[in-house]
Amino acid sequence: MCRWLSYIGEPVYLEKLVFEPRHSLVEQSLRAEQAKTPTNGDGFGLGWYDERKTPGLYREILPAWNDPNLRSLAHHIRSGMFFAHVRASTGTETSRTNCHPFAHDNFLFMHNGQIGNYSLVRRVLEAMIDDEFYASRQGTTDSELIFCLMLTFGLRTDPHRAIRKTIEVVEREMRNRGITAPFRFTACLANGESVCAIRHASDDKSPSLYWRKRDNHVIVVSEPLDAESDSWIAVAPNHTLHVTRDLQICEEPTMVATGCKGAA
Repeated sequence: MCRWLSYIGEPVYLEKLVFEPRHSLVEQSLRAEQAKTPTNGDGFGLGWYDERKTPGLYREILPAWNDPNLRSLAHHIRSGMFFAHVRASTGTETSRTNCHPFAHDNFLFMHNGQIGNYSLVRRVLEAMIDDEFYASRQGTTDSELIFCLMLTFGLRTDPHRAIRKTIEVVEREMRNRGITAPFRFTACLANGESVCAIRHASDDKSPSLYWRKRDNHVIVVSEPLDAESDSWIAVAPNHTLHVTRDLQICEEPTMVATGCKGAA
């Protein structure tokens, strides 16, 4: 399973979270504490927003701890909304196109989890993707497929409905093929104005997800970045967390979510 973080708030240099904390994301790429596998060395990625409408994106197949480009970029890039992700593959190849985050127009998306027995449902799910989004798909992961489905189901106009419908469709097709392996989906979306983080699983083992708010920012993470455990709040299983640019926070059940005012 992967590890990731998202940040929204006053602009900071990415190294502030990617490298500096005691249990930073780079440290988690070597020694994750709440993941199925402690090592997340199958590539990494950064996605960030600046003055432009569309996000910047950098992805690489080297382990995060072993790429000097990551340290240099994190030292120089300053952003008020960014994603960082370290990957542990669940079966698809290690390539740049399979590294997170994924981007389309003004959206960023990253994921931790998997579609159980993905190969058995991949073809039928791919057939549901609109041509526009299928043509822009670059990799082979279930994560990017999920992102394409959300875009197909109206992410631009009604993100909450798109998320719900994607989950419903994936779980329906898994049932249709008798798949008993779980669908685990802890993911994060951004549109440049707000962040939406989802913690969902078809069983009772949702991958971990936490958030913390300070005066001028909110951080959402797969696992805490430091030992201040009391300051990190766990997102409830099968819930969605919304954070707006002005740091308004709302958490609600994913499958009945109506969306918080101003949230993606």
